[in-house]
Amino acid sequence: MNPRISMITLGVRDLAASVRFYEQGLGLPRMESPPEVAFFTLNGSWLGLYGREALAEDAGVSAEGTGFAGFTLAHNVESEAAVDAVMAQAIAAGATLVKPAQKVFWGGYSGYFADPDGYLWEVAHNPLFWVGPRDEDA
Repeated sequence: MNPRISMITLGVRDLAASVRFYEQGLGLPRMESPPEVAFFTLNGSWLGLYGREALAEDAGVSAEGTGFAGFTLAHNVESEAAVDAVMAQAIAAGATLVKPAQKVFWGGYSGYFADPDGYLWEVAHNPLFWVGPRDEDA
């Protein structure tokens, strides 16, 4: 297997609200898609939003679930100031602050927010792991 993640699909309770959060609130570029799904272009992959019940049905599992899902999504940025800016943007867009950005034990700086469906996003600056363009170049 060639290791890569080509798409992350989140099962959402309110597609329109989630589209607004990601497209208007966070500024992710939305692709053309059928009305029952939304796709956003990421750098080298895509984010999909699909109805939670429909996604569970497609996978053949129950749509019920509570608590920690066992994973987080991460957005790595170039600086502590960029972490603070992304966190502020997410909160202004309707995210819930889960853990304020702060220096962390592994030597970086990070915080967590939850999207409208409770999916956890970590926004982090890791000085040893930055591989993307500088924020001002993006």
